[in-house]
Amino acid sequence: MNRRRRVRVPASSANLGPGYDVLAAALSLGLELEVTETGGELTVECDVPGVALDRSNLCVRAFEKLRPADGLSFRIRSEIPPGAGLGSSAAAIVAGLTAADHMFELDASVFELACELEGHPDNVAAAIYGGFVVCAGGEPARFDPPAGLEGVLATPPGAVPTADARAALPAETPLADAVHNLAHASLLVLGLARGGEPLLRMLGAVVAFTVLAYLFTPLTAAGEEGMPIAFEWNVRYVAPAAAIALALLPCLPDARAGESRRRGVLISLSVLLAVTLASLVQWQQ
Repeated sequence: MNRRRRVRVPASSANLGPGYDVLAAALSLGLELEVTETGGELTVECDVPGVALDRSNLCVRAFEKLRPADGLSFRIRSEIPPGAGLGSSAAAIVAGLTAADHMFELDASVFELACELEGHPDNVAAAIYGGFVVCAGGEPARFDPPAGLEGVLATPPGAVPTADARAALPAETPLADAVHNLAHASLLVLGLARGGEPLLRMLGAVVAFTVLAYLFTPLTAAGEEGMPIAFEWNVRYVAPAAAIALALLPCLPDARAGESRRRGVLISLSVLLAVTLASLVQWQQ
């Protein structure tokens, strides 16, 4: 009797907030791989345009990390758009490794092999373990998302190769920025693990309005070649951003906020505008 294995692997979103190469989450989109013994030549079918249909296919390459794919047929059905930051390569790698491991009962270390093929652990960890994962060396730590938490995906109009995206990042980070990132990564994990809705709302509001403040006065944050100089540490941005976040916090869970709450938001926005305009005048002097 010919052996057959069917594997479904979820998409994933990694580099969550400040958790670069550390935090990731599994998504409801998925890739399905069916591998069947045929005794004939290797065949590959896939419903994603442009995907290789030979031994260079990523599912096949991952499978052959454990066993040769001769005499097998591979059928791939995927809901994950490639080059969109949703872990399409990680899903393909995990699917190929898992299919081989189960078909030949190898008890292989799928996570370690997948990290080796992918080059970083976060996407493959989410694809294997599901939920939220924290990768800090060794086996990832997994926890379930808070009840009612939903994700919203925004994908670019064109494909962005992972290698190109990673190459755009600086090789070194200033110590102050690294500490700031570590602190907010810790807050994010704490909020997700506890399901702390107020903490998550605060974190999101501070981030959103810090960016908004930066966009109001980009000149005051411009450094060499137009790059921002750690504006997140500058009181001109963080103070009004935090003030607006605090003002909005009681309004966020209730879309029917009262007149006094709306007035508070408008006052905070006015303060933001006044502070940023004053900063701009001072910078021009």
